[in-house]
Amino acid sequence: MQIRAGYELIYQFPKATPMILALNIHHSRAADLLRPDRLQTDPPVAVTAYRDKFGNWCSRLVAPSGRIRLSADAIVQDSGVPEPIVPSAHQHEVQDLPEQTLVFLLGSRYCETDCLADIAWNLFASTALGWPRVQAICDFVHNHLVFGYQFARSTKSALQAYNDRNGVCRDFAHLAITFCRCMNIPARYCTGYLGDIGVPQMDAPMDFSGWFEAYLDGAWYAFDARHNQPRIGRILIAHGRDAADVAISTAFGPGTLESFRVWTDQVA
Repeated sequence: MQIRAGYELIYQFPKATPMILALNIHHSRAADLLRPDRLQTDPPVAVTAYRDKFGNWCSRLVAPSGRIRLSADAIVQDSGVPEPIVPSAHQHEVQDLPEQTLVFLLGSRYCETDCLADIAWNLFASTALGWPRVQAICDFVHNHLVFGYQFARSTKSALQAYNDRNGVCRDFAHLAITFCRCMNIPARYCTGYLGDIGVPQMDAPMDFSGWFEAYLDGAWYAFDARHNQPRIGRILIAHGRDAADVAISTAFGPGTLESFRVWTDQVA
């Protein structure tokens, strides 16, 4: 299967403004890129790339005063197979976890493990360890929160989502991540493309998607508390502790996002 994935972002800045972008498809999918997602800027500006501390590709540029258009349009080879379900994947004891996973047990900007620990243990202490426990967390979050774009708020945390009982995909992910960490399961936030492939078409504009990965049985597995079912064609851009680590764009000055388009479509 081939998937066309890309974006067009148009900003307006009152003066020259430095930016950091996390929009490149993750290096783990580099071999699948039939057409690279090369960042295009209009007007042309100098762009430099680097890897952040989580290994994500990031771009630096200085947007000029006025209007700038940022875009990319990739073709990605995909297996076309739904994500795996591995009920036997076991949970590691904390003392046996690799050191690089430990940061994903700790509280972070949007994942207040200290505030939700008692709730997590009350809800999930009786569930089976490993994959069944992560799935129980996804089931709870999926049923506890109501999805709606009107509930989006850039400052909304896992605790606030739990109390409000609503949110967008990142809120579903943050709450599930927090519960996993409270139950000693490393969990990290992921952002990327997720088209309506193999499922009914959504009656809403396409957007970047947020989900999470849990570390079980020596590997990272994708879970999605919002959709709560294996999906086809998920394309990772970046992962980190939470959404603060993987913002698609960060502008170091005032500006306005005038237009935002994302596409993720199966190529006929």
